Amino acid sequence: MTEYTTPVTTAFQMQRQSIEQSQKVFEQSVAFQKNVTDAVVDSLDSQESAQRRGVELAQTAFHSYLDTVEATVPGVTPTVEEVRATVDEQYEFLLENHAETFENVEAELVEQTDAYDELTEDVLTAMNEQVGLLVEAHEDLEAQSVEAAEQWGEQIEELQDQVEEVQDQVREVQEQAADAVEA
Repeated sequence: MTEYTTPVTTAFQMQRQSIEQSQKVFEQSVAFQKNVTDAVVDSLDSQESAQRRGVELAQTAFHSYLDTVEATVPGVTPTVEEVRATVDEQYEFLLENHAETFENVEAELVEQTDAYDELTEDVLTAMNEQVGLLVEAHEDLEAQSVEAAEQWGEQIEELQDQVEEVQDQVREVQEQAADAVEA
């Protein structure tokens, strides 16, 4: 009977493996997306720092320019100091807005990431439950299919036995007929 059920069992095992592998691939893709999102959030500090250094470098370059003007042009010191104070105020304002913008972006991104993580966790939980139910139903179907294949195999064996009996009877009748014809 195993000869009838082995292909059925193998097919069901392959189908279950496919379902379980698809589930793992989905879970891995969700984990990958989470890792990418976390990397983006983690990189915000580096981006902010790099941009801040760029702004500070521009401020330093402008100060160097003003120092050069002050050193080479006589009598412009009061004007240069006034320009320097105005520029410093503008850069300070820019740096404050820059920091505030990054804080807001990071806070919003973290909030959205947390909401996304909760949603994907809910989806994964629901999917795992559904896959569990699917695998259970699949195993039940397999058991029913194996039982049907075994019954079918038994019926074929019974039919084969009956055919062999009929063949034996036919052979006996042919032998008796042949003996009767010879006698």
